[in-house]
Amino acid sequence: MLITTLSSREFNQDASGAKKAANKGPVFITDRGQPRHVLLSIEEYRRLTGAPRRIVDALGMPGDEPVEFEAPKVDIASRAGDLG
Repeated sequence: MLITTLSSREFNQDASGAKKAANKGPVFITDRGQPRHVLLSIEEYRRLTGAPRRIVDALGMPGDEPVEFEAPKVDIASRAGDLG
């Protein structure tokens, strides 16, 4: 991975070159000699942050097997007297 450092002025003068450099590795953009921003390719950004997932996939259970579940039977009539 190639790391490139550009001043803000260099970045403004050659944004196209900065984008090409970002395909090879991160591009640090400095302001008054201090790194202030990093330019990454979208692939590298996604790798670092993780691929976006749908909420259904995030909440779903792994595997394709059905889950067996039998709810316990509740006698509501006898419980109604317990409330009073």
